[in-house]
Amino acid sequence: MPENSTPQVAGIRLASVRAGIKEWQRNDLLLVEIPPGSSVAATFTRNTFCAAPVTVAKEHLAAGEVRALLVNAGNANAATGERGIADCRACCEAVAEAMDIRAAQVLPFSTGVIGEHLPLQKLIGAIPAAADALEVDGWEDAARTIMTTDTRAKIASRTVRFGDETVSVAGIAKGAGMIQPNMATMLAYVATDAAIRQPLLDELVQEAVGASFNRISVDGDTSTNDACVLIATGSAGHHPADARGEEYQQLKQAIIDVHIELAQAIVRDGEGATKFVTVQVDGAASSEEALRVAFEVGESPLVKTAMYASDPNWGRLVMAVGNAGIEGLDPAQVDIYLDDVQVVEAGGRAAGYTEEAGQAVFGQPEFTVRVALGRGDCREHIWTCDFSHEYVTINAEYRT
Repeated sequence: MPENSTPQVAGIRLASVRAGIKEWQRNDLLLVEIPPGSSVAATFTRNTFCAAPVTVAKEHLAAGEVRALLVNAGNANAATGERGIADCRACCEAVAEAMDIRAAQVLPFSTGVIGEHLPLQKLIGAIPAAADALEVDGWEDAARTIMTTDTRAKIASRTVRFGDETVSVAGIAKGAGMIQPNMATMLAYVATDAAIRQPLLDELVQEAVGASFNRISVDGDTSTNDACVLIATGSAGHHPADARGEEYQQLKQAIIDVHIELAQAIVRDGEGATKFVTVQVDGAASSEEALRVAFEVGESPLVKTAMYASDPNWGRLVMAVGNAGIEGLDPAQVDIYLDDVQVVEAGGRAAGYTEEAGQAVFGQPEFTVRVALGRGDCREHIWTCDFSHEYVTINAEYRT
């Protein structure tokens, strides 16, 4: 749960308004104001069909100082060609006019249905009202505004004390389906009022995403619109963080913790999900190898449907481990555990295992699948969920 219900980050103001992008009776357009002199870093989807806002946001981020974020829900503005790019730039121009900044200082983001053009006039018409409504207490409304198939808002915050000074970290995210690493199908925005110089922030966003959003999977599909933005305003009056100092290590951990909480919230809210599952791989020869096995287990539809059924079908687990394609893997060295219950020993059914014990674990809303490869000292983990009937229903009815 968030550390407080109404997080504030000095220098950040937010506004949520209804542009009417879809026929839903709620806000669907978010504007975020970033103070001058802030450092801003981001990571984006690696999907080849990246959306128009991803293309424009990358350009604007590289151009220099960022002063605003614009996020719309309900339409992804992806696979929309040159018109999509032009529409995106028009939205940035409208924000620039409303906030008296340059269009290149605006990072645009969209989430929703792919392949449809933005209702441009609706978006542009709502931007002045958003600029007039900017406030420091807008985080909770913002978290709800960017939702699509999400069933709940995702928000997290931390505070860190340095002597008599306090710095804050707050973040919001959206995502429930089309979730797979590098990144997931998600948008995330995290800000701190600490001062972090740009090169250090660029490193930090990669580390934080690597520890969080790149360790989650709902269905193995990567979106066209994924992005994670990390902002350091420096407005708390604290001196710039030094990577060698203890204070920075505390701040870094708070920022990473916010990313992890948001990432786990996405998995817990996975479309139709009923189980939150940690897949841990021990005894790997490398981190890359461990993650390959973990994702093979966590993304297998057969494993995920067994999780939903509370059926500890361990044959599906060994199948998934074998599908990871680890060269030289010796099945006789592999052990598998469900929480503390050993299911597989030396590549076969553990002597003391009972179906009742396995089912008791799989019947829980949260549990861990641990795979020991017996090849080395590396350990990695991911977070995933089950596949239910509701997942099919949600995605079959997504456009209706």
